[in-house]
Amino acid sequence: MAALDAGLAGRESQKRKAILFSIGLILIIALALGLGLGLTVGRKSDDDDKDEPPAPSPTASPPPRAKWKPAVGDKWYIMLQADLGIITTEDVKVIDLDLFDRSEEWINGLHKNGKKVICYFSAGSYEPWRPDAGDFKDEDIGAVMDGWPDEKWLRIGSKNVRKIMAKRIELAHQKGCDAVDPDNVDGFQNENGLGLTAEDSVAFVKFLSATAASYNLSIGLKNAGDIIPDVLDFVDFSVNEECVEYAECETFQAFIKAGKPVFHIEYPVIENTTEVGWSTTTVQKYCSHEGNAKGSEGFSTVLTTMELDGSIQYCD
Repeated sequence: MAALDAGLAGRESQKRKAILFSIGLILIIALALGLGLGLTVGRKSDDDDKDEPPAPSPTASPPPRAKWKPAVGDKWYIMLQADLGIITTEDVKVIDLDLFDRSEEWINGLHKNGKKVICYFSAGSYEPWRPDAGDFKDEDIGAVMDGWPDEKWLRIGSKNVRKIMAKRIELAHQKGCDAVDPDNVDGFQNENGLGLTAEDSVAFVKFLSATAASYNLSIGLKNAGDIIPDVLDFVDFSVNEECVEYAECETFQAFIKAGKPVFHIEYPVIENTTEVGWSTTTVQKYCSHEGNAKGSEGFSTVLTTMELDGSIQYCD
């Protein structure tokens, strides 16, 4: 009998231990769940984060604005190397200025005065004084440009060159430019030392156009008359130099027929250096739409100096 009582007592003890263990286990699980719930209160899951756009960086670019479309006949002003103060009172709609040399504040000031801003940069030449000049590689650089001893042609098909130009267009967007004026895309028409072809220039202009479009920036074709048929649909205006001087204006009339302006520059010699401006005879030569000026109807023409220092005369 004593042995039976001892066995029963042992079994009761084991039963109590099992019950206590189960209770303890339940308490531990409940405590763990409680802590887990407490830690997740007010915190989004990883899946929640996927649905929410990242917070903007303090240095992020401003959002693209509505794309500006310049009109045929828009009066313009180009001044790359001079004080821009006077243009706030000029009866012009469009200002072409240097991308690197003008600040965002300058551009904002022009916008407040009702101007649209085209930002100039050289897309096809190496300029050693630019802040990003160190980004070019030796193999990107070709022959010295005729008439511009400080500049050299660029290999415009280079990934590195295109990366640099994409950054310049992004800078134009950051500064608030309405359009870009990429110069020197006509290396194929010059001794470039790189074997550049017209096809290279067409591909490059299309690349620049697509990059500008990603920021809703308008873009012009600078000179390069031979490739107009191939790129006319990819650009918004022309910036032409000296089509009267070289009797080439009819080539650029294609822009006017397409409803796109030609911002036209001539660099006539000032006959009398003691006076400001050009003689009536000189103005007539470049503005009459006759002789070498045939085909320039509808162009937005300015007479200025090669230095683009602010000396301007209009055909009207």
